[in-house]
Amino acid sequence: MTIDRLIGILAILLREERATAAGLAKRFEVSPRTIQRDVDRLCRAGIPLRTVRGAGGGISIMEGYAVEHTLLTDGERGAILAGLRSLDSVSGTGYYRQLMEKLPPSRQSAGDDCVTIDLSSWYGPALAPKLEALKAACAEHRVVNFTYCAPGRDSRRWVEPNKLLFRWSSWYLHGWCREREDFRLFKLNRMIELSILPEVFAPRPVLDPVTPAERVYPEQLKAEIRLSPAARWRLIDEYGVDSFSVQEDGFLLFRRGFPDKEELFRWVLSFQSQAELLEPYQLRQEFFSRLKEICRKYDR
Repeated sequence: MTIDRLIGILAILLREERATAAGLAKRFEVSPRTIQRDVDRLCRAGIPLRTVRGAGGGISIMEGYAVEHTLLTDGERGAILAGLRSLDSVSGTGYYRQLMEKLPPSRQSAGDDCVTIDLSSWYGPALAPKLEALKAACAEHRVVNFTYCAPGRDSRRWVEPNKLLFRWSSWYLHGWCREREDFRLFKLNRMIELSILPEVFAPRPVLDPVTPAERVYPEQLKAEIRLSPAARWRLIDEYGVDSFSVQEDGFLLFRRGFPDKEELFRWVLSFQSQAELLEPYQLRQEFFSRLKEICRKYDR
């Protein structure tokens, strides 16, 4: 990208004071003529560059120009590095690492490593190529086709991709689903048999590319659950320290909405004997019936 290359050229000149057009062309994998056009752009932007021909010549920033202080502070540089490192953790290419190398060194480089954001997942190598393919599909406005694994049944989807999102500790694709005729979020881990099709689509207007959490996890029913004090750490981890109240006997009372009864049952069952579903009473009875069915399987 032109802007990346311009920033990279400026960073190199700040660091090395002088560079040749041929050397920059090789470094950025473009022609010397392209580098010369970039130099012209930087000059028009107010950066006083000087070009000297012949042996010992090259491109440099005019002496006395305090450009270093007009670019990035150490704090700003550290924030950019943290963001680039987070993207590099899931990238299947060296693109973001190359961008990090283009940033000028800071006067206090120790602070650059204070923040690390790892966006990779437990699914390892399978995530990086999927992310790169979908990122290209978003940029090129190409239709994608995949099988989506859902609780009810798997379905084949044709989607016009809009944006990749990292939310709720997972990666999602936001795009227009032709089957549902609406924008949808698709969890990347549940997308299999992915194909990038040759078909190009015209982007649709998007009012808000970030789907509200209430739409993805609607609270259709309210539940009341009694939990052992031993489950306190998990409630804090998942919902925060204010998500429950401590009763006189030391047990915890947890009230929250759930999308449906299946999600509620799975969540309560994950605590094993540490949780007891109190309300709604009808679902408590249904949950008890399911537990008896489980017991019968293990009682053979």
